[in-house]
Amino acid sequence: MTTKAHLKWTDNARFLARSGSSPTYVIDSSDESGAVCPMQMLLISAAGCTAIDVIDILAKKRVQLEGFEINITGEEQEGYPQRYTQIVVEYIFYGQNIRNKAVEQAIELSETKYCCVMATLNVKAESSYQILEA
Repeated sequence: MTTKAHLKWTDNARFLARSGSSPTYVIDSSDESGAVCPMQMLLISAAGCTAIDVIDILAKKRVQLEGFEINITGEEQEGYPQRYTQIVVEYIFYGQNIRNKAVEQAIELSETKYCCVMATLNVKAESSYQILEA
């Protein structure tokens, strides 16, 4: 399966980003701009990926949640490239009689088997580029 995304420069360090039929997102390099920066988007993607997995797995285990949240923190190295050297995911579950074993299994399966974003972050992905002129 191939996934494609498109970015269009608008001004300064601001871009409009879209993939498939998704909504358009504004990406910028500055926290003050009101837009998300690429490294923040990476954390949001990782959190969203594992959240979808965990909710799906727990539903199959018939765990009834009243709420679910994730806090995710990335520690960036100093100097360039300012990549994440550590990512910590905090899973918060709301509800009655939530079985810890089921939750732990769901998180483990997501982080080691199903979450494609975490899997990509945990290995060096091959990249290449092409230069096109319009």
